Amino acid sequence: MEPRTSAQDVMRCDLCEIAVVQMHCDICLVNLCKACVGEHMISDESKKHEIVPFKLRKSTPQYPGCKSHNKERCTMYCSQCDIPVCDTCIASHQHLGHKLIKILQVLDKKKENIILKRNELKETIYPIYQDIASDVQNRMSQLEKEYGDLSTAITKHGEDWHREIDKLVKKFKAEVDEMKNTQLQTLQKHLDEINKIMSDIKDVTEAIDISLNSYDISVVFGVSIGIDEYRKIPPKIMVSSPTFNLKKLPAEQLSAVFGTLSSVTSTLKEHGYKMKTTQKSPNTGSSPPVKQLLDEPETVTTIDTGYGELYKVACLSDEEIWTSGDDNTMELYSINQGSLLKSIRTKSGYIPYDIAVTKSGDLVYTDYRDRTVNIVKNEKIEEVIRLQNWIPWGVCSTSSGDLLVIMDSDDNKQTKVVRYSGSREKQTIQFDDKGKPLYSSGRYNRYITENRNLDICVSDNGAKAVVVVNQAGKLRFWYTGHTPAPKNEPFSPRGITTDSQSHILTADKNNDCVHIIDQDGQFLRYIDCGLSEPRGLCTDTNDNLFVAQNRNRQVKKIKYLQ
Repeated sequence: MEPRTSAQDVMRCDLCEIAVVQMHCDICLVNLCKACVGEHMISDESKKHEIVPFKLRKSTPQYPGCKSHNKERCTMYCSQCDIPVCDTCIASHQHLGHKLIKILQVLDKKKENIILKRNELKETIYPIYQDIASDVQNRMSQLEKEYGDLSTAITKHGEDWHREIDKLVKKFKAEVDEMKNTQLQTLQKHLDEINKIMSDIKDVTEAIDISLNSYDISVVFGVSIGIDEYRKIPPKIMVSSPTFNLKKLPAEQLSAVFGTLSSVTSTLKEHGYKMKTTQKSPNTGSSPPVKQLLDEPETVTTIDTGYGELYKVACLSDEEIWTSGDDNTMELYSINQGSLLKSIRTKSGYIPYDIAVTKSGDLVYTDYRDRTVNIVKNEKIEEVIRLQNWIPWGVCSTSSGDLLVIMDSDDNKQTKVVRYSGSREKQTIQFDDKGKPLYSSGRYNRYITENRNLDICVSDNGAKAVVVVNQAGKLRFWYTGHTPAPKNEPFSPRGITTDSQSHILTADKNNDCVHIIDQDGQFLRYIDCGLSEPRGLCTDTNDNLFVAQNRNRQVKKIKYLQ
């Protein structure tokens, strides 16, 4: 098929725009019907027109039509205005003083640029997408194998448990049979002794009856009855069958004993694929550098505050921290100078329960007496959330800019985590897959934070645990402390924070320390550094830890990572 004559629609004459194209002017690059040829010839007698059948038109470039002057063709290009121009445009002085270039020269550069981009698409970009497709297919195959292996491992583990349980059942049943036989033998022996005595008594009574029926007086006087030995009744043997004490584990504990599944993530890794090119590209990996825990954490500085009791701390920057305590003020301190920079009073006049800093640097606080979550912008307090029948406790600002709030119902029977975008509720997290509450109920200290892997971590003092769920609200694990603890006291979690390594750090008020666990709940180490009743925690961008100490009203800055 001839591509120049195989358009999807019939081509029309450029002059009358009605008749079908039959002729073509190679000079003016105009398509014509036969009826319009004469009109075109006299329209511009300065040109030597060359009219040819449309199929025999030359392959000379077809200059673009001028947008300002109808039916004019643009042979020049204005580099300043970045548009094609016709002779009339040039004559009208609209482009006076502008740099004009022959449009064919611009065309050549355009073609060069297009060819370069075409080559890049074909030789560089398309191959990387081929690699991506191949990599995704390989990863899918690998995932199929890995999940198959995982299912096999779980099945095998279950079979191992069944075998061990069968062994235990067999062992217990054998012990039951042995105890039964022993007790039956004891009772049988006792029964044989009783039957022997009964037989002896029967023989004695029969002898007595015979003597009593005799008329021989000497026989009666000769009867000797030893009844005293039968008056001594043998002791009663008391036996009882054993009981089997069932060890019933709640489903979540049984699951934890049997094994746990780590969470899965699907993340976008910048520059995860490489272009097939010899040009060097900058290394812009998004993962943070790996930092190791110090053998001995060290106190960098200590900041004294003016509270009677200090409760919370939140990092505004690497130089400034917000604090709150047992009054209705939130105070901003300079870390290096230790000086008070600013003080904000709560809108209601009540004590703020928790404080946090948003991505944009605004202070957020919860007012449990007023049932509100508030934000401080330019020292002005704006109410963001007002609750009905619920009381807000811990709050944190997420990487996406949402707010996570943990709250109790008025009757102290329910606790839940709610995600807000502004004042709009987006997500509620309250129950596990079995419909059981994830968090303890009642007026207990609870704090919340988001980990780098988007897990939601709650310090639940009522449950004496750190409860971690994934972004979708599915339970990942419970952390209930580690033994031996520095003071051998029960785990009493308070403030909670995370760092660039996805470590979870929790203040333990009873043991005057901070627990560090990894993102899967494995204990790593304690931080004590002479801490006294630690409550609030936060970390700065350099992974320095700030600890609000309750009684001595001090904030300690601690370096614990290399």
